[in-house]
Amino acid sequence: MGRRTVASLANIDLNLLVVLRELLREQNVTRAAERVGVTQPAASAALARLRRHFGDDLLERNRNGYLLTPLGQQLAAQIEPLALGLERLFSPDPAFRPEASDREFVLMTTDYVLAVIGEQLSRAMYAASPSVRLYVDVVTGALPSDLPDTLRRVDAIVSAPKAEFKASELRGTELFRDHWVCVVDSENDITDEITVNDLERMSWVIPNHPDGEYPASSPLGPVLAGLRRRPAVAVRVDNYHATPYFVAGTDRVAIMQHRLARQFADRPDLRILDCPIDVPPLTEILWWHQRNDDDPGHRWLRTLLGIVSAPLRESPHPIHGGDAEHSES
Repeated sequence: MGRRTVASLANIDLNLLVVLRELLREQNVTRAAERVGVTQPAASAALARLRRHFGDDLLERNRNGYLLTPLGQQLAAQIEPLALGLERLFSPDPAFRPEASDREFVLMTTDYVLAVIGEQLSRAMYAASPSVRLYVDVVTGALPSDLPDTLRRVDAIVSAPKAEFKASELRGTELFRDHWVCVVDSENDITDEITVNDLERMSWVIPNHPDGEYPASSPLGPVLAGLRRRPAVAVRVDNYHATPYFVAGTDRVAIMQHRLARQFADRPDLRILDCPIDVPPLTEILWWHQRNDDDPGHRWLRTLLGIVSAPLRESPHPIHGGDAEHSES
């Protein structure tokens, strides 16, 4: 059995692994070619070879581009830890030196988190190591259902706490906190002291709100649970940044994170009001898999995220998955 395995590996062009990784990530031949640094015809030829090898299309065309086949989705879940492991195996220097590294980190988060710390992270990362790369997977809607498996494939997730993060193999540390505010049109006849009664009679714009679920299984769930009746949802959007655009010029209301809402504060057609529902603050956590605890590069990334988030919190609050005890120094 061992000899057959070695022989089969010897017949595989492992350069195809690099192309396969980017094809599965980008689901687009042209973008994958750009990321690998080859021509589009070369990437197409590599895709053809991969299709012959697996006996599967891997990517299927539709009206909007490509979609992964079921086998493509399965390979996408397997390739990231394999590729990262090979990168580390063949690294000439196992120690991580950010000023000399071109390692790519994969971060999964929402557009809200990027609005709060994205630019600061980019600037800090570039200052420390211009050659280190970052792949940001911006989540729309819900996070993947199997978070431990996802965190084996990506370096980190920044998200509010969820029950799915309570797994013994996961670690986390608080990055920053925020609170909820109400956003209305400047011409709305609501007073500056909006009430719960006002919220219950107004139409809402809600981001990342699963249709049919109430209270929502989103960070807004505690706010919605503070109402005596279900609000009328006029507009649902799949990202946070789009929310104010569907409030302006209407009699609708949106509940938004203050750090994001204040980025729209200079718009004369919007007002930001205190939320009348008393709920705990929104907490954003940096989550990772325990397999990365002692990885020098990963520790550097966690430290960098802690530094850029430090001005947004008074003190760090370690979060533990399951019964595991872990904190960042």
